Amino acid sequence: MQEETTQKTIALAIKTSKLTASVLQKAMKMYLEHQKHKEPSHGKIPVKKLVGQGEGAKSIEVTDSNIKSFERVARKYNIDFAVKKDKTTEPPRYLVFFKGKDADVIAQAFKEFVKVNEKKQQRPSLRQKLKGLQKIIAQNKNKERSREKNKDRGQSL
Repeated sequence: MQEETTQKTIALAIKTSKLTASVLQKAMKMYLEHQKHKEPSHGKIPVKKLVGQGEGAKSIEVTDSNIKSFERVARKYNIDFAVKKDKTTEPPRYLVFFKGKDADVIAQAFKEFVKVNEKKQQRPSLRQKLKGLQKIIAQNKNKERSREKNKDRGQSL
């Protein structure tokens, strides 16, 4: 914990004609006061911290390897969650822990997450589109060549 605290730095921007110890002290007090009133951030947190909040933790098992995209949806719904990878199974599964009081919100977030992933899977990949376009272009070139050959044959007769 102490290493974590000692390695953090902050940057203060102060407009003053002369930087004295009292000005710096006032700026630091203002910063610390601001930090006290700042809303806690939501999103991915360690399991220990989530369980330590004392609100009871529940979990959902996810087998999708694209769990990273869930983070964006969870932040949208202001959910505190923790992800733990279970390597004992093949393919690995993920356990998403969240606060017990957030059960309804997490259900809605997972519905949106599944919907977004299904849309992504239904879309053809860009490479497939490019291969299809390349085939069409090649076919058009072949048609043009055959037309030109037919024109040349017609003119030579």
